[in-house]
Amino acid sequence: MTSKQKRRLKNDAIGYSFILPNLIGYSIFILIPVLFSFILSLAEWDGSSNPIVFVGLENFRHLMDDSTFKISLVNTMKYAVFTVPITIVASMLLAVLLNSKVKGIAWFRTAFFFPYIASIVAVGAVWNMLFQPDYGPINTFLKMIGIQNPPGWVISTDWAMVAVIIVSIWKYMGYYMIVYLAALQGISGSLYEAAGIDGANGWQKLRYITVPMLTPTTFFVMVMLTIQCFKVFDLIYVMTGGGPGRATNVLVNFIYNAAFVQFKFGYASAAAIVLFLIVLVVTLVQFRGEKKFVNYM
Repeated sequence: MTSKQKRRLKNDAIGYSFILPNLIGYSIFILIPVLFSFILSLAEWDGSSNPIVFVGLENFRHLMDDSTFKISLVNTMKYAVFTVPITIVASMLLAVLLNSKVKGIAWFRTAFFFPYIASIVAVGAVWNMLFQPDYGPINTFLKMIGIQNPPGWVISTDWAMVAVIIVSIWKYMGYYMIVYLAALQGISGSLYEAAGIDGANGWQKLRYITVPMLTPTTFFVMVMLTIQCFKVFDLIYVMTGGGPGRATNVLVNFIYNAAFVQFKFGYASAAAIVLFLIVLVVTLVQFRGEKKFVNYM
């Protein structure tokens, strides 16, 4: 072995020694459990000392006939369809409004970002009090402006999901506002100056400069929000627990109940694999659509 090969081998060993601790942690806490979930999706197991019984695709066939799974899938779709676009628009508009160098602007940015770092338990508890049907501030205000029968919010099968979507948008738009702010500060001011010379007003600058220049950021936000919406659990668990009835029961709630309430770990793993495949397909479609949009632009 030549001295050059020895130096290269030494450098490789040093590099691998730096990533080895992270690789070990990743393998133990992520890679191995994920692989075990794929195996477990083809079996029945209650998490005890009872042996694992392989049943093939029976868990997946059972999912297709499970009405709770179908309702959970539809609820997840509803949550994502409404949460993603509204959060994108709200966070972008907030970023545009707060992208200025005026006194006190940092305070407003902090105020809008604060809900993202607030405890999800505290957020759910406070909003549940705000949504209280009889004495909550929201319904009290609605009655003051003439709405005699305001919604029941989290105790209503028709309004519970709406309440969760509202809180979700409020909590997460501050984070994506920061992402958009970073992107806005990378847009050259000369573009706006040239547009102003040509007579463009504020709306035209937003439509023809700001929004197109933010396309890569919007795509990133859309992908991250979509994944986040499909794996939502904590906010719904705190606010409604998946109820009333099955009105806000989403896929992760279904997986949690199957695994840790009914102790059907194989069945829960099958549902988790389906969720993974759905998110994978949606993400791939988004990537393909983004490429077509960029080529069109």
